[in-house]
Amino acid sequence: MFHLLDVLGTMAFAISGVLTAINKKMDPFGVFVIAFVTAVGGGTLRDVLIGRTPVGWMRDLTYVYVIIAGFFIALLFRRKLDRLRTSLFLFDTIGLGVFTLIGLEKGLEAALHPVICIALGTMTACFGGVIRDILCNEIPVIFRKEIYATICLLGGMLFFLLLWLNVPQTLVYLLTSGIIITVRLMAVYYKWALPPLSR
Repeated sequence: MFHLLDVLGTMAFAISGVLTAINKKMDPFGVFVIAFVTAVGGGTLRDVLIGRTPVGWMRDLTYVYVIIAGFFIALLFRRKLDRLRTSLFLFDTIGLGVFTLIGLEKGLEAALHPVICIALGTMTACFGGVIRDILCNEIPVIFRKEIYATICLLGGMLFFLLLWLNVPQTLVYLLTSGIIITVRLMAVYYKWALPPLSR
């Protein structure tokens, strides 16, 4: 279950990167680079911080193959995606929910405090998108007024609450990722946002 979620998250973020790069009219190499850093950027930073080297995608080429597959899938079907912005948002949201879980699990494997695990989950979910947006000359979503990283933090707290309640592990994964994805969709639909700071 965990490995399947990892692969799905990698695929979702790779496709998100491809769609963003295509929207910026990059060449095929640029599109692939953006797809790659979007898919593994957050996880790479997480692994370096917890001393898990070589990092995940260097140990298991499955992730590289999944990114390549996502790259070609997005290229082949890009013309059938009627609304590029909507497709980009959906894949980004799926990746957000799945990668938060992965970061939480890696923190538990390293026997870290729950607070640090939640921070790692948020980093895993958000920083691939941060790198993507910076390379594409956009203000990263995490720094805009939209609720983004906050959802990962809330998802992390829910994750540990469910563990404390002895909920079966598979159900914990499904509920946590499902809540993150649902709240993210609702936040955008209803325009929920944190108030901006002003002088």
